[in-house]
Amino acid sequence: MIKEEDLKYFKKMIEKEFLNDPALQQIHIARKIISKEAELEGLTFIEFIKKQFKKVKNQH
Repeated sequence: MIKEEDLKYFKKMIEKEFLNDPALQQIHIARKIISKEAELEGLTFIEFIKKQFKKVKNQH
């Protein structure tokens, strides 16, 4: 799980980059969160997505 300070940093950085586009801000914040979660688990972005997909698939 990412730290609150990381989340605040992502939001601040991305809000500056995409000033007038809240939709793009949300997409890029989500991407940053996923990237950080993957990094914390020692996985690439794609490996992390595949792992999460398998978890959801196995629940059904």
